[in-house]
Amino acid sequence: MHLHALATAVPETAFTQSQCWDIVQQSNVRERLHKRSMLIMRTILRGDLGIATRHFAVQGISGIFDRTADQLNQAFRTEGPKLAARALTAALAKAGVKPAALDALLICTCTGYICPGLTSYVAELLGLRPNTFLQDLVGLGCGAAIPSLRAANAILAAQPDATVACIALEICSAAFYLDDDPGVIISACLFSDGAAATIWRATPGPTGLRCFEFNTVHLPAERDKLRFEQRDGKLRNLLDRTVPQLAAGAVTHLWAERGPRPVSRVVTHPGGRDVLDALEPVVAPYSLAASRTVLRDFGNMSSPSVLFGLEETLQTATPDAAGDFWLVSFGAGFSAHSCRIGI
Repeated sequence: MHLHALATAVPETAFTQSQCWDIVQQSNVRERLHKRSMLIMRTILRGDLGIATRHFAVQGISGIFDRTADQLNQAFRTEGPKLAARALTAALAKAGVKPAALDALLICTCTGYICPGLTSYVAELLGLRPNTFLQDLVGLGCGAAIPSLRAANAILAAQPDATVACIALEICSAAFYLDDDPGVIISACLFSDGAAATIWRATPGPTGLRCFEFNTVHLPAERDKLRFEQRDGKLRNLLDRTVPQLAAGAVTHLWAERGPRPVSRVVTHPGGRDVLDALEPVVAPYSLAASRTVLRDFGNMSSPSVLFGLEETLQTATPDAAGDFWLVSFGAGFSAHSCRIGI
């Protein structure tokens, strides 16, 4: 399938990590956490762990840990469609495609649940045709963008004349939870909000690029190392300290199966500084600079992050006969997914 446009969007409200620490100090969080937990939070937010700025869609972030489950879900329902629609509107404009020309809309997310899904709300906001095929993909975690593209590829294989839009959207601020578990603390200090939209057809587009050679690996035995659970109706992120090594092992498997075509760039979901440090030896000598830039400027946005990395990489390089871009994402499951972007 051929890429006709890629566009990203983040909420207007942004905070430096230092500002996030100031907010924590001025809140009642100190009364709820043990001293050790506060030290972990201070080390991350005041230290150099690869993140400079994060964007949040949920209003009143200073009181985010006091929100009820109902309030957080309402924030997801309010802010999610708006941010997704912004990204899709920009992608459609780049592709020169009218909303009414879309035959299918796919949206992946894991940071909130609404029924009907986000596609229903975005379809209404943009005025899609009543017979546009809508598909919501949930439960795939940070790795969801690439499986969503694979689903789009299947639609285009069945309907070669179709125009398909894919959106990876996460409102991580609607899934913030806080207690004394180190993984929970780290999650609250890393994650942020963002959306990435792509437009696909079976025929070449203005970018000259196509997406192909999908692969995946899933390790159910490691499921509890990285997943959401529910506590008091809220999403609580389980994040084990072995996640960087798990990611490196899963990516090693996919990298070994990448096939004979040459690669010119590697674009990975950033995850966090320690994750990128673990991945670099796996794909050496390829640089992960674009992923580090995304992590620095936006934090870990979960599923959209790898597409932000693709956008960043395309600013300085383009796949050509000398090599494709190899994209890889990973997350809950434990699972990892890859594909190629080339000509």
